[in-house]
Amino acid sequence: MSAVFNFTFVPWFRSVAPYIHKFRNQTFVIGLTGEAIAAGKLHSIAQDLALIQAMGVKIVLVHGFRPQVNEQLAAKGHAAKYSHGIRITDSVALDCAQEAAGQLRYEIEAAFSQGLPNTPMAGATVRVISGNFLTARPVGIVDGVDFQHSGLVRKVDVAGIQRTLDMGALVLLSPFGFSPTGEAFNLSMEEVATSVAIELRADKLIFLTEVQGIRMSPTEPESDDNPIDTELPLAAAQALLAQLPPAQQPTDTGFYLQHCVKACKAGVERSHILPFAVDGSLLLEVYVHDGIGTMVIDEKLEELREATIDDVGGILQLIEPFEKDGTLVKRDRTEIERDIATYTIIEHDGVIFGCAALYPYPEAKTAEMAAVTVSPQSQGTGDGEKLLKRIEQRARLLGLDSIFVLTTRTMHWFIKRGFSPVDPDWLPDARKRKYNWDRKSQVLVKKL
Repeated sequence: MSAVFNFTFVPWFRSVAPYIHKFRNQTFVIGLTGEAIAAGKLHSIAQDLALIQAMGVKIVLVHGFRPQVNEQLAAKGHAAKYSHGIRITDSVALDCAQEAAGQLRYEIEAAFSQGLPNTPMAGATVRVISGNFLTARPVGIVDGVDFQHSGLVRKVDVAGIQRTLDMGALVLLSPFGFSPTGEAFNLSMEEVATSVAIELRADKLIFLTEVQGIRMSPTEPESDDNPIDTELPLAAAQALLAQLPPAQQPTDTGFYLQHCVKACKAGVERSHILPFAVDGSLLLEVYVHDGIGTMVIDEKLEELREATIDDVGGILQLIEPFEKDGTLVKRDRTEIERDIATYTIIEHDGVIFGCAALYPYPEAKTAEMAAVTVSPQSQGTGDGEKLLKRIEQRARLLGLDSIFVLTTRTMHWFIKRGFSPVDPDWLPDARKRKYNWDRKSQVLVKKL
């Protein structure tokens, strides 16, 4: 085995390990679009889900079947009809949906049964269990449109699903539900996945979709200058939805976002929109720091916000031990009061557990991330990463190209998160004049 492989594999595996520990025994609800299956991605996605389950995650998989039903309808010379972004399910469409669901369930179960040698499924035993876990009700007539056999989730058999997950099985749900009288209703995958995630109090809701995620400027064309917004706070996601027209098509910006927002508002802390076209997107999103799609994050449990003058005392109390041991440069109260608008803080139950400041240098299109501090009680919980993400967002909103830090003790933490060392001469002139050559701080830069 080559030394180069060892050199890259070992630090990579160590960087992944905290996420393996974090997600063990958590519950993920995965919404898999029918388009992903039609594109031939089922086997690689099944392998990735088997890997994730092997690392202790409980998985509920909800599959869609939009293109498969449309294909069945076309074969019968019957047009697909939609309104309000929902399929109008007449008797022909219901037959097609039942046929497509049966075929897809067979294909998915087969994909999880292929324990072929020399593949990620080698030696894996993934038990897939389906069932009548959903009770449905009709959509009814909306704005004069009769949706016939289209339905909405009325009730989720939480106890039944939980028992199945606790047995070590993967729960597979088709977008079908039945009324108490046995009538079948065609549901949408997105609504089923969202309802199940809420009722199960899942830790994550993940949509594997046709879209890459939510762009930094959602109304602008896709380009390198308009990258994916990898982390969208719930409040920002709600504000964005309020500006968008009602989503009708899966490719509309708000189509999946509305379900992520609904889930987060109801207590699902993390909801994700991922592209199925990228091989391994599930693994990249779950086990790599920056991820690949858009994560909508509920910040109610801890408030991540810009600081106010009332926070000065809490910030001083937080950073004082780190100033005493030389980790941070000493800042007096007057300086913090003057610069309070540059600070971002994390607050748990009224106590400040983390802070960071952003000092822009617009003429050099960069900014310094300074006074980065996380309380010892909160270290290792991801608060530092949350601060970094928010500082990056603030810098992007200012139109800056990069952020930099000066550090004497935490260089490796920043390097693992995309920073690169540079010579102090790189610093903007205004910052270079204040550089303490006796302290010999390392300068690290991250491009945005």
